[in-house]
Amino acid sequence: MGRAFEFRKARKMKRWSAMSKAFTRIGKDIVMAVKEGGPDPDSNSRLRAVIQNAKSINMPKDNVERAIKKASEKDQGDFKEVLFEGYAPHGIAVLVETATDNNNRTVANVRSHFSKCDGSLGTSGSVVFMFDHTCNFKIKAEGLDLEELELELIDFGVEEIFEDTDEDENREEQNYILIYAPFESFGKIQSYLEDNSLEIITSGFERIPQINKALTPEQAEDVEKLLEKLEEDDDVQNVYHTMEESA
Repeated sequence: MGRAFEFRKARKMKRWSAMSKAFTRIGKDIVMAVKEGGPDPDSNSRLRAVIQNAKSINMPKDNVERAIKKASEKDQGDFKEVLFEGYAPHGIAVLVETATDNNNRTVANVRSHFSKCDGSLGTSGSVVFMFDHTCNFKIKAEGLDLEELELELIDFGVEEIFEDTDEDENREEQNYILIYAPFESFGKIQSYLEDNSLEIITSGFERIPQINKALTPEQAEDVEKLLEKLEEDDDVQNVYHTMEESA
């Protein structure tokens, strides 16, 4: 198995800690999607993807519809996606994806988190090159031949495709297929899956570290303090790092 498989295995153990935080993140994604492509999911592929992700975390349909309606209002501010780069203790590179309506607040908060945890906020381009920017899709495995699907998708740039198990909305284990490809392949793969009536459970983007660094338990604890502070910040959408993790 490749890096995407190992990355997925480790991150499965680090799900969003609170459902309310997950709803907040999805809400921001809806606003950005609507501002970019309009409120109709049939003509807005980004919004379709966000709605799928909302279903996967059992976000009520009413909440989704309200968020779309609110995002369409003229007085609804927009969220800007801002990427922060830096180092945690012990030389661990950290990437922080944020969605903010107040850049000054977000910059101050992220800088404070790094400073208080003995890390350092870097300049643009200082660590982003250490991560591969990927897109991913999760679809139901039932009735699909993994090798055949891989052959179909290889022309779309797919780099890794593998089976995984996860809980569905009824907390029953289900088999799924995970597809990983370069960031720019998202639209082509989404279109292929939709055109072939393959139900997309979730989709999104992740930054997979090219090399991970092993730390002692004590060192890892120092890094975790920073990661937890960042992940608890309301403006933060995702945090990626180069620390070696075990599932």
